[in-house]
Amino acid sequence: MSEPSTLTKLSRYPLNTCAEMIYRNALLNPDKEAFIWRDSRITFRGYNQRVNRLVHTLYAAGLSKGDVVGTFCWNCIEVADAFGAAMKGGFIVAPFNARLQAEEISQVIHDSGATILLVDPECAQILEQVRHQLPELGTCISVQGEVAGCTSYDAWTAAHSEEEPEVCVDEDSPYLIIYTSGTTGAPKGALYTQQQRLENTRVQITSLGLRSDDRNLLILPLFHIAASVVWSFFDAGATTILSAMRNFSAEETLRSIAEEHATFIHIVPTQLVGFLASDELKQHDLSCLTGIFYAASPMPLELLRQGMEVFGPIFMQAYGQSESGPDITILPKKDHDVLDQPEERQKVLASAGRPRPGAQVRIVDADGHDLAHGEVGEIIVRSKAVMAGYWRKPEETAATIVDGWLHTGDMAYGDEAGYVYIVDRKKDMIISGGENVYPREVEEVLYRHPAVLEVAVIGLPDPRWIERVHAVVVLKQGATAAPEELRSFCKQHLAGYKVPKSMEITTALPKNATGKILKKTLRERTANA
Repeated sequence: MSEPSTLTKLSRYPLNTCAEMIYRNALLNPDKEAFIWRDSRITFRGYNQRVNRLVHTLYAAGLSKGDVVGTFCWNCIEVADAFGAAMKGGFIVAPFNARLQAEEISQVIHDSGATILLVDPECAQILEQVRHQLPELGTCISVQGEVAGCTSYDAWTAAHSEEEPEVCVDEDSPYLIIYTSGTTGAPKGALYTQQQRLENTRVQITSLGLRSDDRNLLILPLFHIAASVVWSFFDAGATTILSAMRNFSAEETLRSIAEEHATFIHIVPTQLVGFLASDELKQHDLSCLTGIFYAASPMPLELLRQGMEVFGPIFMQAYGQSESGPDITILPKKDHDVLDQPEERQKVLASAGRPRPGAQVRIVDADGHDLAHGEVGEIIVRSKAVMAGYWRKPEETAATIVDGWLHTGDMAYGDEAGYVYIVDRKKDMIISGGENVYPREVEEVLYRHPAVLEVAVIGLPDPRWIERVHAVVVLKQGATAAPEELRSFCKQHLAGYKVPKSMEITTALPKNATGKILKKTLRERTANA
């Protein structure tokens, strides 16, 4: 019997599955680089073989379809392997935040039901403190170094086949649990099927204009939903450079862009602050960069203007969350190219864009009634990319997804052109003296002060106002500004009730692994001071 044609081989996996995405690229782009990890250049064919070995290894270890494989480590090629094995083997991958402390990691491992865990030496030290609390956790596999009591990943997978596994996955197969950041409460696992993840992946390719010759520098951790853009590049046949950074370094990132000729990078706003403040910004040729994608938290308008003056109109934005797929709205490059246009046209830069293709967005009041243009309410969304629900939490799922609409908890208003303007998290809104104050509005003003590098505005208990507006400010290196000077600046641009009644100058703001400012931590720190 003759060898099947390439086209025949392409039909091996069902449509709308991530397994088909991996297999297709292995056939059509076998020798093209899929991932660059340190000194390794891993082709699409090589990645497919790594994934197949891991699938066979996991089945040999006694796992079945639907079982959970956890990862507790920083970015590395083995974590990418785990994602691929879930896609092709019918497992569910649960990438845990590598910054979690002992009790936190014990909680999410127990919640997920993971029986196998990939762990690096740094995270293994944290895990060891609570290992005795996790009897359901069977095998721990060490990656990127030896760990006492763990089996080495390379040794564990070495003897297993690179052939395609005989496993049937379909578009409804659950594949991924992404735990929420816990910035507003205990982390919950957002469960996604193969089709739900692929929906967002393929919309991103067209909405962001991704190309097969792109080179994506991934500095965000794979355990965060924002890093899922890596699979959009993969699906497009492009290359991803996996960064090994534990903590963001503007200097290291700028060097990597230049050395690897990266065309695209996904950042959060605080990282743009780092780029603009770096002495190395002008020391590297960054002309290779054609796309800067920002998300995870609102971008202050003044900061965005400064970024475009340096990098040009190559910015693009997406708004979403762990439960939404993630993309709800997208503000493409063309909407950023407005700095030379009238101020009325430039206001679009303060928006989060318009609903992405395939997503429907409404702004509603507390009773679920739709609001008119300009009225502030909660964003709700429905699309085929929204999570299936919270893992093992049916009541929380029912409270969040109502009649097919995901309630985001984010406050915003819309305009006649369909642009969405994020005001703030519902839980971050401050009610001071009976007036609603949205922290982002105050932050936007403070960012316009020439001495301010970063700022976070929170509400604190107050005997007179019930809540008072409190600002925590980081100044630029070498800059000086007293709290009263900053309050006076706010008074020039804000109604009196919005002006911070108290303010502190600090050296740094607490952030999570993606660079998002942790207001919950700020509130706790201030309350305990």
